[in-house]
Amino acid sequence: MSKYKYYLIEKKVPIAWVYLNRPNKKNAMNPPAWKELPAVFESLDNDPDIRAIIVAGKGSAFCAGIDLLSMVAEIPELMDPAQKGGIKWQLLQKIYSLQETISCIEKCKKPVIAAVHGYCIGAGLDMITACDIRLGSKDAVFSLKEADLGMVADVGVLQRLPHIVGQGITRELAYTAKKITADRAKKVLLLNEIFKDPETLITGAEKMAMEIASCSPIAVQASKDVLNYGIGKSVGDGLKYVASMSTNIIPSDDLFEAVTAFTEKRRPKFTGK
Repeated sequence: MSKYKYYLIEKKVPIAWVYLNRPNKKNAMNPPAWKELPAVFESLDNDPDIRAIIVAGKGSAFCAGIDLLSMVAEIPELMDPAQKGGIKWQLLQKIYSLQETISCIEKCKKPVIAAVHGYCIGAGLDMITACDIRLGSKDAVFSLKEADLGMVADVGVLQRLPHIVGQGITRELAYTAKKITADRAKKVLLLNEIFKDPETLITGAEKMAMEIASCSPIAVQASKDVLNYGIGKSVGDGLKYVASMSTNIIPSDDLFEAVTAFTEKRRPKFTGK
């Protein structure tokens, strides 16, 4: 039985599945959703048997966004019309905490694949932009919804989405709060691939996760680190960083195994050492 109220974790070594598991509410993110995720990813990050993670939703949707009513009870500062400095300071700290819920996905050393079906609205979009790879089924629908709620998206999507789809598309989505289809999402590079239905999506996500898991964990995780570092940096800064990273991980047992496997004409069996 899962120790989490909102998430369901399934391990099929070398893959872990993180399911948003509030299907009766289309996985709208209530307080447990925000509080539990850092612990989920810390646990998976520290599990040496897990090499790739898939984030998906139970029920008819990936995520219908923030559960605003339950979050107002958790963050009463949102509805305080007479906020003063002390109240604003409290709100700021709570926003930082919400941001960490999304950022923990990006910070995880293991690659994370989002498998999206149905609605992916607001906070759901925040979540998938922090993932490394996004796959979707034909029925997936995306919306950067906050402008429709009188809010600014403040937990990461406005920072991450431009690196995925560019400034123009991000601004269109942020200013209009419009919904876009899976086809449009793939066209603007939000999705890597579209599958005909949720069932084939799950199969496709697992296949890709296994492809990742079959590669050297030390090389894959170092690649994620280098790619994350390079966002917002110059090419020169990135080159210096990757040179240092390469120096740090070479030689490795995985490198020796790759050379041996090549000479023996077989697939290497990597250990991440």
